[in-house]
Amino acid sequence: MKIFSQNKLTKEYDFFLSMPRDMRVLLVTNIIYALVIPVIDIFVGAYIMRSSDEPGLVAIYQLAAYTGIPITFMINGFLLNKIKIAHLYSFGMLLSGISMVFMMTLGEINVPGVAFAGLIMGSSFGFFWANRDFLALNTTNDDNRNYYYGLETFFYTITFIIVPVIIGWFLVNSGNWDWIGNIGNAYKIVTLVVFVLTIISSIIIHQEKFQNPKQKRFIYFKFDKLWNKMLLLASLKGLAQGYLVTAPAILIMRLVGDESSLGTIQSLSGVLSAIVLYFLGRLSKPKHRIYIFSAGLVIFFFGTLVNGILFSASGVIVFVICKVMFMPLHDIAYFPIQMKVIDVLSLKENRNQFAYIFNHEFGLYIGRFLGLVLFIVLIYYVSESFALKYSLIIIAVVQLLAIPVAKRLIRKSNTYSTKPDDLREKEKK
Repeated sequence: MKIFSQNKLTKEYDFFLSMPRDMRVLLVTNIIYALVIPVIDIFVGAYIMRSSDEPGLVAIYQLAAYTGIPITFMINGFLLNKIKIAHLYSFGMLLSGISMVFMMTLGEINVPGVAFAGLIMGSSFGFFWANRDFLALNTTNDDNRNYYYGLETFFYTITFIIVPVIIGWFLVNSGNWDWIGNIGNAYKIVTLVVFVLTIISSIIIHQEKFQNPKQKRFIYFKFDKLWNKMLLLASLKGLAQGYLVTAPAILIMRLVGDESSLGTIQSLSGVLSAIVLYFLGRLSKPKHRIYIFSAGLVIFFFGTLVNGILFSASGVIVFVICKVMFMPLHDIAYFPIQMKVIDVLSLKENRNQFAYIFNHEFGLYIGRFLGLVLFIVLIYYVSESFALKYSLIIIAVVQLLAIPVAKRLIRKSNTYSTKPDDLREKEKK
């Protein structure tokens, strides 16, 4: 059995080595940086809650971060004409550490400070995601994207299993060690580790020579009708994102316990998800994307329903488990759908691929903005319990509308061009 397991692992590693080198370098970079993402997604919100006990400040922080993303996407588009894409990509990763340092050094957790820290983090996300999406598009093709996103999301999920438990345990027990002193210093140590990991990721990404976009223009206002449907799907995705980064930390700190509970719940809920994800990415075909996409949305709806009905520690645990399963299932299908649409339209309209990546971010931002504004309004003008109970259910119901939109996108993109990757190779030659 042991030999079989070793052979199986060797086979999977050989399959990984069969992928293009630039794709492998990008994957390794993202896998290292994946250790940072749980800290940003989970514990920054928890730090704001612990320091201020104001759920609204968590939402304001996320709104500022999401506002910084599209602005930075635009800045990044202009900088790509002069600066290597690997430099901009690594700068985005390093900037996430700078944002955390700024947050930890705030004398008082208030609206201006939280909003500015959010803008810095948004700028980090902007440089990271703008260049990551372009590199992922250019280092993969429609046949290996399920594997690419399956493997990447598998490791992202694994980090959401390991990192939250370690950090949650470290933060809660930090008062027992004299050399740390208090939990505030423990958060600063976590921030230092984040910096080290971003530096390692930045070094790895420079091990390959990645090409910048060839066309300089990337701002357009009119697109094919197919792209308008893609923007609708992006807005629906963004609507949920605003809640999924904000609500879990608030729910857990309110109804379950401390950072240790936060980390344990995130970790336990990711075990099954990680295993399923790897095999989905390894074995599934483009035709299976709509089924994976739909399954994720149904799981998310179920979790919000249980949370709204129970509104207790048990309900939060079920919701977080469903959320951790939903996000990777959604992404493993969503990103290849998006990339396929960009493939066919960039050839059809003869435009810079980054133009679509840039424009797509505004679709996401509209959804994120509407979701977070709704959350903030409900907290301050209705009640916190109503916002945490029912708004999540509303968002989940609206999310189900994404299923027919995604199905239509897949069908239409397949009719525009059957071999976009072959056409691109022909253009390069």
